[in-house]
Order: sequence, then structure tokens, then C-alpha cells
Amino acid sequence: MLIERLTPVGDPEITRPDPARLIEGDPVHRNWTAEEEAGLYCGIWESTPGAWRVCYDEWEYCRILAGRSVIEGAAGTRLEVGPGDAFLIRPGFQGIWRVIETTRKDYVILIR
Repeated sequence: MLIERLTPVGDPEITRPDPARLIEGDPVHRNWTAEEEAGLYCGIWESTPGAWRVCYDEWEYCRILAGRSVIEGAAGTRLEVGPGDAFLIRPGFQGIWRVIETTRKDYVILIR
């Protein structure tokens, strides 16, 4: 299919942050992958509250569908996001992803 709607369908993949990266809480991640092809991934991701360290080697575009999160960069930047907010995470970003209220986002990841 050349065009399709991104909606959570079927059972999601359920994961948790690597314990070595966990900062607080017991966040549970749910991921509904819509596409996975040649370094391009897209779908819908959801997490319950908690915080963990992140380190990006890829490009990621996100749009928040529900909930509230704060993304804190190692250099002291802070981005608060909620429903309707869209943002880009570039390769090399390091910091903390903190879910304040269960957050759902759609995403597109490009690995080069």
C-alpha cells in the first residue's frame, strides 16, 4: 500500500527502559510499528510515567498525541511537550526523557 493511516492496530510490543538507563519510576513502553524498511521506522509509541537516559544515533521526528513529557538535554536544554507539539531529535542528542503523564506520540525514525 502506498498510503495508509497510522493507528494502533493489534498487540503492541511492550518494553521497559534498560535498567542501567532508568532514573525514576517503572515506565512501560508500548510500540505499534507501522513501517520498518531500509533504516526507516514509523509508528505510534506510548509510555507510562518515569524517566530514563537517552542517547540518539538516529533522526527522529515526533508529534505528541496525548500526555505530557519533558526532554532534558545534557547541555541544559529543556523541552516540555504536550498534545499537538511536534519536534525533531537529531543524532548525537543525549539527555533524559521524563514522562509526566502517560504520553503517546507518532514518530518517524531515520537511521543512516
